[in-house]
Amino acid sequence: MRAAGRRAPALLALVSAALIAADTLTPLEPLRAFGSAVYGGLEDAASAGVRWASGERRLEELERENARLRADLLAARRTVPSPAHADGYRVAAAHVIGFGRDGTITVDTGSDSGVDRDMTVFDGDGLVGRILRSGPGTATVQLATASGASIGARLEGSREVGLVTGVPEHGGLLRLSLLNPSAEVKPGDRVVTLGSRDMRPYVPDVPIGTVATVEPAPDALTRTALVRPFARFTALDLVTVVLGPQADGDADTAADAPKSDSKSGAKKAKAA
Repeated sequence: MRAAGRRAPALLALVSAALIAADTLTPLEPLRAFGSAVYGGLEDAASAGVRWASGERRLEELERENARLRADLLAARRTVPSPAHADGYRVAAAHVIGFGRDGTITVDTGSDSGVDRDMTVFDGDGLVGRILRSGPGTATVQLATASGASIGARLEGSREVGLVTGVPEHGGLLRLSLLNPSAEVKPGDRVVTLGSRDMRPYVPDVPIGTVATVEPAPDALTRTALVRPFARFTALDLVTVVLGPQADGDADTAADAPKSDSKSGAKKAKAA
């Protein structure tokens, strides 16, 4: 027992000396630096993820607000009350995620957000087209410039009524055919949508474009002109879908609904 008691202080002294030597010969600072780099990197990544999620939510909020303001401005342009006597429209914001060769685009909002066929689509410049078909998370839009597109329209100034059709052979221009063959029309005149029954497929007074050229009318049955659209169909991004009239007392709009999880994946699929 006495021998063991005498050996204990000696062992403690040897352990202390070994630790001092280890710290001297093999500094612990590199290990501390390594640990700091690893855990610091993880912390930065987690912080960046939180900031990204927060920024994404803020971006979506701004996009929904943008869509709502567009709808309010569009409603304010109406020269006659809407059939529903509404002060505005229920809308949904959407991103263009694909361009088709048949005069269509794909957007990242669908039936889950209330989007259905024959709904008006426009952006900050003017009319884009109408919903052709809708799935749960995406929808296909027929562009106003598509060869099969046919849109009731009128001259904004004189209110003369006509029909706008797509004419792909004219490099993205549209053709306006006025019902009145004697209607006054000149380059620079603004053309807007006429509006449809129950606001589908087109709500009234959406800007379409301006008259570029007045065509000769050999048969004198109609008055035709080529229209340069306001929307930039080769550079579409954020668009607004009109879901319907906003009834009195509606507190929330469809634009306030959260986007589906497919949005982030859809953005990655966007070519531009």
